[in-house]
Amino acid sequence: MDRTLLPALAAFAEVAREGGFTAAARRLNVSPSALSQTLRTLEERLEVRLLNRSTRSVSVTEEGRLLLSRIEPALAVISQAVIGLDDDREQPGGEIRISTSRLAARQFIEPHLGEFHRRYPKVRLELVIDDGLGDIIREGCDAGVRLREAVADSMIAVPISPPMRLVVVASPAYLAGHPAPQTPHDLSVHDCVAFRPGVQGPIMKWEFNDPATGQDFTVEPHGPFVTNADETMLSAGLQGLGLVQHMDCVVREHVAAGVLIRVLDDWCPPFDGFDLYLPSRDQMAPKMRALVDFLVEKRRALEQA
Repeated sequence: MDRTLLPALAAFAEVAREGGFTAAARRLNVSPSALSQTLRTLEERLEVRLLNRSTRSVSVTEEGRLLLSRIEPALAVISQAVIGLDDDREQPGGEIRISTSRLAARQFIEPHLGEFHRRYPKVRLELVIDDGLGDIIREGCDAGVRLREAVADSMIAVPISPPMRLVVVASPAYLAGHPAPQTPHDLSVHDCVAFRPGVQGPIMKWEFNDPATGQDFTVEPHGPFVTNADETMLSAGLQGLGLVQHMDCVVREHVAAGVLIRVLDDWCPPFDGFDLYLPSRDQMAPKMRALVDFLVEKRRALEQA
């Protein structure tokens, strides 16, 4: 079917329902003469007379009635689809696929899944857990969550976490047998629990900033244990295997409980946290707007805590 005929077919249906050009033109916000020309062009393209015209009235031909009976159901479906968009604005619905790192999901999305579902029961949320950089276009995702430094400049980025810090912690038992390091250079004589992203990647170096010079630098950790799972790395630190460098949001409760102790704080400055990123803000779907606003609300609550 030639889809360019749709506006003219809708105009024909309006004229048939109103029984004339004047009332139909008023509803369509066009002039009666323009509407009449639209119908003449439609008849020429279909090669059939749809309307009988006189100086006083308009009536639908037998062929016109047959066409009308066939297009009315389809026009009703289109009308309901448009009305459905308005309904979605009132109660967003549909599926959202988000590519997110494991840590970001655990800290900033999973704790709020129940509340989000209660607010927006028609939204189906799918989390694609990927600790790599994540290509949301290639993965068929609507949005992604990554540290701001990993988000491409071409993306629209919305902060969903407060600023973060990579902090160094150890158990009281470990520090009882090893004097706390005073500078990152002291780590050469300490056991450090190392993290290897992926399966075969290099061990992740620990990041620091010199408080005297403002210079960033890294230290390669050495110790008795290496893992590619950050939960296991934390567990090893809690068991006294050595020092651990991890996100402050992950270790905060353990530090508050006294089962981990922070060291080298002056060498661990804050940096930008996690962003929800997506290709464009233009004509953002109501379901995505609901998710963005919800996660921003949760970020603000964390900042005020």
